[in-house]
Amino acid sequence: MGDLKAMYRTILTDHFPPELTISFGDQKLIYRKRTWKIPNEKGELIESGLRYGENPDQEAALYELVNGNLVLGDCRFIEPGHGLTSAIDEAAMLQAGKHPGKINLTDLDNGLNIIKFLHAKPAAVILKHNNPCGAAWGATLAEAYDKANMADRIAAFGGCAVFNRPVDKDTAELVRRNYLEVVAAPDFEAGTLDILKKSKDLRIIQVPRFPRLTELLHQRFVDFKSLIDGGLIVQQSPLCAILTKEDFKPAVAVHQGKEYRPKREPTDREYEDLLFGWWVEQGVTSNSVLFVKDGVTMGIGTGEQDRVGVAEIAVFKAYTKYADKLCFQRFGIPYKTLELEILQGKKPVSDKVEIDQETEAAKGGLIGAVMISDAFFPFRDGVDVGIRQGISAVCHPGGSIRDWEVIEACNEADPPVAMVFTGQRAFKH
Repeated sequence: MGDLKAMYRTILTDHFPPELTISFGDQKLIYRKRTWKIPNEKGELIESGLRYGENPDQEAALYELVNGNLVLGDCRFIEPGHGLTSAIDEAAMLQAGKHPGKINLTDLDNGLNIIKFLHAKPAAVILKHNNPCGAAWGATLAEAYDKANMADRIAAFGGCAVFNRPVDKDTAELVRRNYLEVVAAPDFEAGTLDILKKSKDLRIIQVPRFPRLTELLHQRFVDFKSLIDGGLIVQQSPLCAILTKEDFKPAVAVHQGKEYRPKREPTDREYEDLLFGWWVEQGVTSNSVLFVKDGVTMGIGTGEQDRVGVAEIAVFKAYTKYADKLCFQRFGIPYKTLELEILQGKKPVSDKVEIDQETEAAKGGLIGAVMISDAFFPFRDGVDVGIRQGISAVCHPGGSIRDWEVIEACNEADPPVAMVFTGQRAFKH
């Protein structure tokens, strides 16, 4: 059959041109292909672009916008000089690891897309397959990473960690305990690279122009979606309208002449979690629902076809990840390993029973959490999923003909659940 592992070590020679020009009428956007001179598997210095695309048999190229000032209607799009992921050169690639591929860089890009909102406090976002699996704020960067990692320690394996502060030694030591593909930050303090480079396959990236990242909160880029027939759908990138708690809208609906409002507004703590969750939501594949508590994601449901189903998946994830966290903290092994060792007679059944009971009592950590949905709830059954787990607040875009029904569900809860609208959808496909 040949060496199947070899396909993951392959660096494809791409046949994409060094320059790409896209015309919008008489306006042009000019892109330059990014290549690097980095060692191959044999240690030989070679010049190459992306390792490969989404799969090892797909050639791919990375292009940076280097010229053009596109204006369409009243929208002025991003101009050259904001390069982040596409501007990574040899100097920024502090360690190339196994040579970056398309997925490594799209994970990094989406991590930056999320973390640009999280500038107020030390924050970490860990991504896998272009979705966040854990995100957290912390008093320190190490605390933020530890919380984000423990939010879904299993999915974080082989993921991409993005930080909003220079990585220090405490954080680097924590990162070393799990296998990651990419670590990216605005900078790395003295001594941290010696720790991180012990993982020779790790891509360590100092993000160029990181201080300009928050400028992109208010700027759009041209988003290209390619079709299987070679066609394109071109759209403006979205802008998040919720940047402060004052940007949320009251949850109000009228049905058969009667006005419906939540019995209470969110507390300051709930508002902070709702903001955090809505910002993380900007990088989650739709349909999606996620739960947040005390600045940490508790369960992220992604890419489902129905809203109640994705809410149930987010709950399931919260329970399984909570149990795994308890198991790892208590015994130093994953929950699934504990189950196997019980079958092998190496651990008593009581160890699992204890963890299961604690997880059930805490409802997977969801008691007091907030619930975020990227689109409105078309029926109350979606929000009821969260209410049964003890959530305390909800935000979603609003605009359903059954908004009144969803508000009633929150008011019927004991204690009542707060709700606000965002007034905008956050689909990402």
